[in-house]
Amino acid sequence: MSSVNQQQIANRLNMSRTTVSRCFTNHPGINPTTRSRVFAVAAKLGYQYLQPRNPPKKAVKTRPVGVLICSEEEEYSRPDYESPGVEILPGVSEYAQLHNWQIEVHFVSPLDTSISDPSYAKITALKRRLWSGLILIYPFPPSVIEELVARFSCVSLVEQYGKVSLDCVDADRFKSISLLIDRLRQRGHTRIGFFSRRYAVEPVWSYRRFSAYVEKLTRLGLPYIPQDIIHLDISSPETIDEGYRLVVNRMQDGVTAWICAADHQAYDLIVALAQRGYQVPRDVSVTGFDGILRPQGAPLLETVRIPYYEIGYAGSRRLSDRIHKRFESSQQILLECRLQEGETIGPKRS
Repeated sequence: MSSVNQQQIANRLNMSRTTVSRCFTNHPGINPTTRSRVFAVAAKLGYQYLQPRNPPKKAVKTRPVGVLICSEEEEYSRPDYESPGVEILPGVSEYAQLHNWQIEVHFVSPLDTSISDPSYAKITALKRRLWSGLILIYPFPPSVIEELVARFSCVSLVEQYGKVSLDCVDADRFKSISLLIDRLRQRGHTRIGFFSRRYAVEPVWSYRRFSAYVEKLTRLGLPYIPQDIIHLDISSPETIDEGYRLVVNRMQDGVTAWICAADHQAYDLIVALAQRGYQVPRDVSVTGFDGILRPQGAPLLETVRIPYYEIGYAGSRRLSDRIHKRFESSQQILLECRLQEGETIGPKRS
């Protein structure tokens, strides 16, 4: 049993133990954001909530549901960038409170490729199959997905898997990328590159945003040049610095704007270009995809805001359907994003 207690969680968040306790019992007076913060810290500390053995006779029966976040805790809690999962959890928490779910959140390592590996093996409810269903956040190795789907009713949030029949709630990438490219086209840009980066788990979400990029270029009759695609496949540069060098090289060849697969990539690219003597948007325009809070001192990014809260809520609702009808056809639910106008695009520089 974990030695972590609720008081330690309360101390970490600078809140009362009573508030923490009420989060785990779905008290209606706790707002979803507070509850999700408590769940996230509990997961980081390894706390596993155990319901009382003898609950009150009139207590409402709760449904146990697991939430797995496939991310190293350091990456999820980076001080410079907001993690998208931070906004997903409140949506899950809201649904849980309204429908008497008892959710249990855990971080698992992207490097583990089986549920018998350490980060999964330590989760008691997973080993004993105590959960009614499972919500998955971020990309998981395909081998892990196959094992989890065989054990539980599952719904994936913001990540789709082609070979496994798995429900997913995600952002409408095609409409979102189309909005960004239309904005760049209005400013005169016709040579638009695509930038991503390598991850521990294959970023299928990045490929899907890239496919939307290719479709939009084709529909507009804009040139598709393979050399203008950085860090996307196995032939991509091994290091991020080598990727930045290629970005500069492509700019010198005529690229005037970059679509980045995620906001954190865009902010890192802006910093890297500044270190190499290029200013955004004076010398080149940059867009992102996510809508996370901008880092302190960074320009407001031109991007699309994913409705993470709604994704968390809709994913929970879909999981509820799957728990009752496990063997019906899987669904891919796409929610519309909003354009966020920013300071990182400008007119094409002649």
